[in-house]
Amino acid sequence: MIPSQRKAHRQQHAAPILDKLHAWLDVSLPTVPPGTLTAGALNYLHNEWPKLIRYLDDGRLEIDNNLAENAIRPFVIGRKNFLFSDSVKGVTASANLYSVIETAKANGLEPYAYLRRVFTALPQAETVEEIEALLPWRTPTP
Repeated sequence: MIPSQRKAHRQQHAAPILDKLHAWLDVSLPTVPPGTLTAGALNYLHNEWPKLIRYLDDGRLEIDNNLAENAIRPFVIGRKNFLFSDSVKGVTASANLYSVIETAKANGLEPYAYLRRVFTALPQAETVEEIEALLPWRTPTP
């Protein structure tokens, strides 16, 4: 679906459900004893409401962060491997490299080919424009 279709679909189907949920929240929140787990959950929902409904107005936004979660899953699963990083500089270098790889993937690039291109072209780059041309979102997909 293109963003405008997605927005129209959300306005038609999701907005009425969220309106009912918000009405229920307005009625229920004052009746729950403060300090309880339920009160904490309802207060959280109340405080985060503008963020929750933001996706209704922009068809480009996702309702969840599954893409980001799936992108970091390999690193979460392998986090014990990071115990072998010797220093803060090593951890920082690994984090930077993972970030570049995942950004390349998110932009439809094959990570190895992208890194090869960057590591080959970057030493010859002399201007900001030449460096910016190497950014993953500026690199044409093959």
